[in-house]
Amino acid sequence: MSDHFYRPSEGHRLAHDPFNAIVAPRPIGWIGSRSGDGVRNLAPYSFFTALGYTPPLVGFSSNGYKDSVRNAEQTGVFTWNLVTRELAERMNATSTTESVDEFERAGLTGLDGHDVAAPRVAEAPVSFECRTAQVVRLLAADGTPTDNWWCTGEVVGVHIDPALVDDEGIYRTERAEPVVRGGGPSAYYELGERFDLTRPR
Repeated sequence: MSDHFYRPSEGHRLAHDPFNAIVAPRPIGWIGSRSGDGVRNLAPYSFFTALGYTPPLVGFSSNGYKDSVRNAEQTGVFTWNLVTRELAERMNATSTTESVDEFERAGLTGLDGHDVAAPRVAEAPVSFECRTAQVVRLLAADGTPTDNWWCTGEVVGVHIDPALVDDEGIYRTERAEPVVRGGGPSAYYELGERFDLTRPR
């Protein structure tokens, strides 16, 4: 069986770089922040994930030292906001590179957190309030600095719409209809069908 092998340094020879699509689906880091001058910012990042339970850590990677990273580093705080199917188009509107208030552009309500002075999306059914733990410039295998910046935050506050929690006190992921990033320039996906597996002892 032959496969499509390529070395990233030599190009992928496909219509669109498959790397993003292979590591998928990826949750969207919809990051709310505020500059040192008080200007609020909201931007989606497709390289985002949860990193640990204790303390609860999340992180996102930015291609370039963009406003979200700069703000998180300068102010020490940011928020993560859950993107649902209902909010997908408005999330997309916040991916603009124009110098605008993304909350206003997308018709979203910005609220400050209880414990952090960074704006969260009031319409999002889940938001994390985060304190910046690390901002790291990522390196290539040979030690060369890249233009990719990783930001880790410790979650210090969680907002959850009660409708997403069942009678047994379990958060039901599917109820939120989360949207995740796929491959290609415009692909997004809704959560698929649920199935359960019990861990072996």
